[in-house]
Amino acid sequence: MIYKHTGTYPRIYGLGAKESFTRWLLALQKLTTKVWYQLVSVQADQNLTFMNFGYAPAEADRSEPELDPADGRNRNTIQLYRRVTAAVDLRGKDVLEVGCGRGGGAAYIQKYLTPRSMTGIDFCGKAVAFCVRQHGGKGISFARGDADALDFPPETFDVVVNVESCHCYLSVERFLAGVFRVLRQGGNFLIADMGPKPYIEALREELGRSGLSMVEEEDITACVVRALQLTTEKNATEIRAQVPRGVRSLFSNFAGIEGTPVFEALRRREWEYVRFVMRKI
Repeated sequence: MIYKHTGTYPRIYGLGAKESFTRWLLALQKLTTKVWYQLVSVQADQNLTFMNFGYAPAEADRSEPELDPADGRNRNTIQLYRRVTAAVDLRGKDVLEVGCGRGGGAAYIQKYLTPRSMTGIDFCGKAVAFCVRQHGGKGISFARGDADALDFPPETFDVVVNVESCHCYLSVERFLAGVFRVLRQGGNFLIADMGPKPYIEALREELGRSGLSMVEEEDITACVVRALQLTTEKNATEIRAQVPRGVRSLFSNFAGIEGTPVFEALRRREWEYVRFVMRKI
């Protein structure tokens, strides 16, 4: 599935039947994505532990989580994880996050939602090394891993979490097959992702073919846009301070800074941000 939008960037999604040339382009895109995340890891400072767009509900609906002072600076990005995991009680569960990035989400889950074990995997080696240094400890572990080939025994986890990552995968079908395999009976898959409307529609169809049952779906685009508006000034300041001038526009678009093509695509709802709760029954 190929989606091109001159205002954002061309992307090929790992959904549906693909010709050999498309598969080659997907592999090249995956390599490019890996290089990009390595670059982000090099440029990022030690305080960057979250890389998601965040979640900020309307004022009337706001019920902010109680956080330690050190975690308060990441309130909006933590609230996205809080929303994604809200449907399932993670206490005493074995939880896997696929695409853990710099580990902030996995650390939040382990610290505040008290699973029995928390495992994070990512295909970016530098990000995993950072996670081990920054968050590693009792009850939480990190390793390099490929979403297209989850390297765990069958029925290892009670919950699999995937936030803002699935659109990067070579084969969503293989990823979902892996999720189904590693989940225990009665286990849950909690996924949130963004992209152009055709991608979200295709992702919904792929989820329906995965063998997992749909429990809940929610469009959270408006709350994500609100979070991006709230964090734009801080993120833009950090990009100006840490990123070379020649690539600042790339980093700004990646961060969803207000006014960038990605932000505008979400604001105009050309892109959607949706979360799903799936269950293995």
